[in-house]
Amino acid sequence: MLKELDFTKPTREARYDPEIARTCFESVGDAIYRAKDEPFFTENKPGGNMYLLLEGEVRLCRPERVLDIVRSGEIFGEISAITRNPRTASAIAISPCKALQLDPKQFKKALRDTPEFALMLMSTMINRIRVTSALLVRTGKLAKRLAEAEGRVFSQNVIQEIIATLGNPTPTRISARTIITREIDSARSMYLVLSGRVALSVNEVIIDNVGPGGMIGEIALVDGANRSITTLAESDVTLLPVNRDDFLMMVKSNPHFAVTMLQSVANHLTQMTATCA
Repeated sequence: MLKELDFTKPTREARYDPEIARTCFESVGDAIYRAKDEPFFTENKPGGNMYLLLEGEVRLCRPERVLDIVRSGEIFGEISAITRNPRTASAIAISPCKALQLDPKQFKKALRDTPEFALMLMSTMINRIRVTSALLVRTGKLAKRLAEAEGRVFSQNVIQEIIATLGNPTPTRISARTIITREIDSARSMYLVLSGRVALSVNEVIIDNVGPGGMIGEIALVDGANRSITTLAESDVTLLPVNRDDFLMMVKSNPHFAVTMLQSVANHLTQMTATCA
């Protein structure tokens, strides 16, 4: 059952468009070659590059088992490359391989040239998050996993840049104990938390907190599905609403915003998957 949640698997969901991926990688990526049995990367080593396989096959594996086989047109290594966390598996060439690779600087440039790639990656990861969340609910493993302090997603400088980009809109103030979004509601906006603290829950079980610099509602906004999380103001909060059009505009015009969003979604996926272990 946990195998379906293995985010070391290459990107191949229905939301994945190989033509967009190839355009992105070809714009700035470097061609590399691996001989049979030669590694692209090794488990527990720092994440760095992501890859698009052009020729050959690659085995994603851990010492105890083979996780998946990467084939031509598929991306692999993207989660660790985005989060900069250690690799959770090794990637070994099954046959002589040709691939395109993006290092972190090339990735940011590629997002500027092909912003649709960022949206596609977010959509595929969000699809995995929804599958993971459904399994956690089904298996009763959706436990409270609060950190001692809320992690900041956006720095104060980036927050000010976002506010300026949106034309200095008036923030929304919400009183404590007020529900902000509900499960199954349609999504019209995501929210950047400027002050206060917001609790996130599923089926009335609190699963996380979001504090200043964090965001809520981005998952449903990206994939257009109904909301899967209820959010409640634990204290008086100040929020900056960002509608879908503004969100897409910022992803397409600001690679740093796009990378930060991708890192947030990828870390969310990593944390949820770890809960299944």
